[in-house]
Amino acid sequence: MANATFRATKEERLDKFLAQELDQPRNQIEQLIKKGLVTVEGKVAAKGGLRLKEGMRIDVTLPKPDVSKPPQVDFDVETVYEDEDILVIDKPPGVVVHPAPSVKEATLVDWLKNKGVSLSTLSGEERHGIVHRIDKETSGLLVIAKNNESHRKLAEQLQDKSMGRYYLALIAPPLKENVIVDRPIGRNPKNRLKMAIIATGRAAKSAFAKIATGKDEKMELIAAKLFTGRTHQIRVHLASLGRHILGDSLYGFKSKKDTIPRVFLHAYILYLRHPRSGKQMRFVAPLPQDMRSFLQRHFTMENIDEEIAPDSIESRFDFDNGMWITADSF
Repeated sequence: MANATFRATKEERLDKFLAQELDQPRNQIEQLIKKGLVTVEGKVAAKGGLRLKEGMRIDVTLPKPDVSKPPQVDFDVETVYEDEDILVIDKPPGVVVHPAPSVKEATLVDWLKNKGVSLSTLSGEERHGIVHRIDKETSGLLVIAKNNESHRKLAEQLQDKSMGRYYLALIAPPLKENVIVDRPIGRNPKNRLKMAIIATGRAAKSAFAKIATGKDEKMELIAAKLFTGRTHQIRVHLASLGRHILGDSLYGFKSKKDTIPRVFLHAYILYLRHPRSGKQMRFVAPLPQDMRSFLQRHFTMENIDEEIAPDSIESRFDFDNGMWITADSF
């Protein structure tokens, strides 16, 4: 067994909170509660409908995955930066970040363990070192905590927004203008695989900036900045605008897998303060080859590299320049 600890950020149901935090269906959360594996403020939770209050501590004992036949790690991951406290990697598309009951293939955590990387334990056995994550089909930057003190300080940066990422995405149709979407996200009640704009969901805020339009003017390269980190946040907020990421058959249109094999979303820039030294750091993961090849076929490349230079991307999110609108006026 392994333990994971969470703090409630607002008043809401226990089962709903854990379903979002653990990214698991509500029925699996109910099983954990029925088995007495969930405590709130040190007391075993009797039911999923328990109302949490802000600041309450929730401890979950997570069953260990079946390790009798550990999955074979058949992929490699590029290391962008490493020291005694943190590891920054460029995750390839198609790799799940951490194990879960529904995940049968090797994950990023399996790769880390295979490499013998020292990892923090604050998030439990299945999430060793994982401070934040990205979806399976998304590529790009992640920071891994190599000890508990680093994990704690990086988690604090996520909360106070001093750590964050800028994403690049290929979408259709193009945006009308740069736009900020501030709409709550929760589990889609009609499809448990999806998230949706839900009035009772968790606060979620994203900003999207236009970069370049495709030759046929039907698709666009955009940059995105997240102010929160909800599951599928970029995809859900774009869907609320009537847009979708190319290759995203869950929130967008069905696509030909031989043409667009995965969701064209890339965690491009990661910024943070080093947990030990406090030094401000910025990391960049170049566009993966599949997205670059697509751009070369469907976009005029003359100014693309200049437009996506890290300084250029960051300057686009100058919210005092008067070029931003809210989704309500979109």
